[in-house]
Amino acid sequence: MSFQAYLDAVETKTGKTPRALLEEAQARGYGPGTKAGEILEWLKTDYELGRGHGMAMVHVITKGPKIDSKHVGSSGPHRDESDTLWLDGQATKPAQP
Repeated sequence: MSFQAYLDAVETKTGKTPRALLEEAQARGYGPGTKAGEILEWLKTDYELGRGHGMAMVHVITKGPKIDSKHVGSSGPHRDESDTLWLDGQATKPAQP
């Protein structure tokens, strides 16, 4: 599953876009320097997210929407189309070529 696919699944599971969850996390004081376990516990308790989906959000919350370019355009199921994750929801995501 690609990084973006994890975020899309988070939206499906929670009913909130990754950006909405990021804003909620920031309002709670989560951001760079926050321990992953603290964010994972919040996401599990409030949204019943598992570790894999939670870790995708941990990355966005603590490091932003950029991912390592080594995952872009590579082959296999974990490849992403861009080094910038789309946070504004599946319905508004630009079509990929």
